[in-house]
Amino acid sequence: MNSSSSTPANQALAPVAAQDRVFAWHDHASLWFSLGVGLLVMQMGAYLLPALSPGQALAAITLGSFVGAGLLGWVGKLGCDSGLSSAGLMHSVYGRHFAHLPIVLNIIQLLGWGSFELVVMRDATVALGKQGGSMTAAYWPWLATLFWGGVILLLMSGSMVTLVRRIVSRVALPLVILSLLWLSWQFLSMASAAGFASLMSRQGDGSMSMLSAMDLVIAMPISWLPLVADYARHGKSGKSALTGAWTGFALANIWCYSLGVLVALTLPSQDLVTALLLAQGGLIALSLVLIDEVDNAYGDSYSAAMSAHSILPSWSIRRWGLLIAALCTALAMVLPMHSLEPFLLILSSCFVPLFGVMLGRLAFLPQGGADAVQLMQNAPAVRWDAVAIWVLGIAFYHLLPYLSTAMGSALPTLVLTFVVAAATRQLQLRPTSRS
Repeated sequence: MNSSSSTPANQALAPVAAQDRVFAWHDHASLWFSLGVGLLVMQMGAYLLPALSPGQALAAITLGSFVGAGLLGWVGKLGCDSGLSSAGLMHSVYGRHFAHLPIVLNIIQLLGWGSFELVVMRDATVALGKQGGSMTAAYWPWLATLFWGGVILLLMSGSMVTLVRRIVSRVALPLVILSLLWLSWQFLSMASAAGFASLMSRQGDGSMSMLSAMDLVIAMPISWLPLVADYARHGKSGKSALTGAWTGFALANIWCYSLGVLVALTLPSQDLVTALLLAQGGLIALSLVLIDEVDNAYGDSYSAAMSAHSILPSWSIRRWGLLIAALCTALAMVLPMHSLEPFLLILSSCFVPLFGVMLGRLAFLPQGGADAVQLMQNAPAVRWDAVAIWVLGIAFYHLLPYLSTAMGSALPTLVLTFVVAAATRQLQLRPTSRS
């Protein structure tokens, strides 16, 4: 048995014991609803107009959220059934040495997205301050970045399980739901005053197909695929991890994308933060949404720490988390993160086929999670068949737009890699049968 990379000291590669699993359905749902809410998500919703009509945009949002959140929940179920982190699942599918490549890519993208979240929080904080007549000096963006970075550092010093169960579920979730209800009511009122029927009857300019729009909607839940198992592994049952994450994230994604569409309909010339501030009570509502952004940055830092710990377990997850939170803060202060967003999206595209292969290989194992753990413990250095399908998927993802701009890339790539990986699953089972 190859056990050198799965010693008990490596918490990322050791399954969470059954007696230590505490997340119930409402914990999964609360966490993923909270992580699904964000200013960036609303902005993505606004991008659907004027390419689509409002009706088409809402249809794409509903379908894309249902499919994307379903994939998120499915990977969460794999993590819960096996008790393995995302790094552990990657070891089981791609081999104990080759898995380091997608793990490192994941750390890089999480550093980028964590820094980007801090930039979004900084910009929103300064906008809130200027609305109140302060924070006009040039040093305020720096101070705001340091403040939010300090908050993430403080959270990383505590327990993730405690944060989810006591703060996210009991405090943050009710507040963010109230803020979304208030903003939705305000913009629906503004749309009604402007003639709701006429706004909804607007035609799109046709610059985006429905499948491409669904790609844009699915982008958000897919961006969380490399993180979900790190939390779901603490769940009591795979069914509750699947349905909780699916329900929570789908509701948040539909709500925030739709709110972005509503904002674009009523105040098309305004940037999102300014538009939200124009709503009655928008200052308070936006403040609550901004506070909810904290768990997004925390989620990026925690999962990056889990991934780094899987490679270098001599450093604890907490120690890695503090370092990564500090790095995100420093990057947010010195890098032009808004201009780096396209690079982060390209990097994220690697994870669409990565998880297509993982679902195809792990979703239908005879003994479920127990087989996934055995595959990880008996993994060879490289599972070349899985690697080949992943590389094929990456190439397919980036070539598809040249063949057809109407199909989108995410869904066809997921289907292709899933089907090929599932059809060749016996190749992965061979090492286990010889061990």
